[in-house]
Amino acid sequence: MSDLTNSGETRPVPFRGGGFAPSSRRWVGLAVFVILIALAEMGTRQGWISALTLPKPSDVLKTFGELYSTGLLWKHLSVSLSRLIVGAALGASVGIAVGVMIGLFSYVRAGLVPLVAALFPIPKIALLPLFVIWFGIDEGSKYALIAFGTFTPTVVATYGAVDNVDRGLIRMGQSFNLSWWSIVRKIVLPGAMPGILSGLRISLAIAIILLVAAEMLGAEYGIGAYILEAGSLYDLERLFAGVTILSILGVTLSICIGMIERRLLRWRV
Repeated sequence: MSDLTNSGETRPVPFRGGGFAPSSRRWVGLAVFVILIALAEMGTRQGWISALTLPKPSDVLKTFGELYSTGLLWKHLSVSLSRLIVGAALGASVGIAVGVMIGLFSYVRAGLVPLVAALFPIPKIALLPLFVIWFGIDEGSKYALIAFGTFTPTVVATYGAVDNVDRGLIRMGQSFNLSWWSIVRKIVLPGAMPGILSGLRISLAIAIILLVAAEMLGAEYGIGAYILEAGSLYDLERLFAGVTILSILGVTLSICIGMIERRLLRWRV
């Protein structure tokens, strides 16, 4: 210590006040996909993987080309997207509203938390026959299943996020004589937004699962109906093409949520 002081040497101290801020490495995820697809292609061509187990990715790509050229890709995808958007938007919007009310009002919490706790563990797919009886086998039952499946996890995530807002910030707002609505709008909702958006990611993934289940019952078009038809014919190329479409749809929704997070959570350092 004395030697360093006498010699006049200084050692730079790294800045430690930036917090935990993981940097983006998007190319890593893309590289993982490319490597897995290349291994699958090599394994199926060399015979390491049976053609009865996994089709060649190149054959799946050809199936995509056939779907696109015949117009069936957009016909199936457009129907599925309309069902997903309507059902998920209805379930998520109602779920966020109910979750915020549970987080803010004691009587609403006392009345609805036990109900949500009773509904949340129920496998939503098991309710599909009931929804068919209530709403018919057409679009109504599909919208209802997706909306209900999106509603319950959104409620749980939302009121949990409201509960986790820093109470010190709320008390600070009260000390500055802010109104109740100003505290909710400027402190509670922004503070709960990270948890709400994280819950929305899970809810949308559940919505895609329920979309496929709903379309496997009484649907002529849709990704779920396409997968069911391919599975009944043991057409692995079409089956994996349908599964790939669902995977791309999930990644796209995740990217959209990420864009919303970057826009709404710019206040986070």
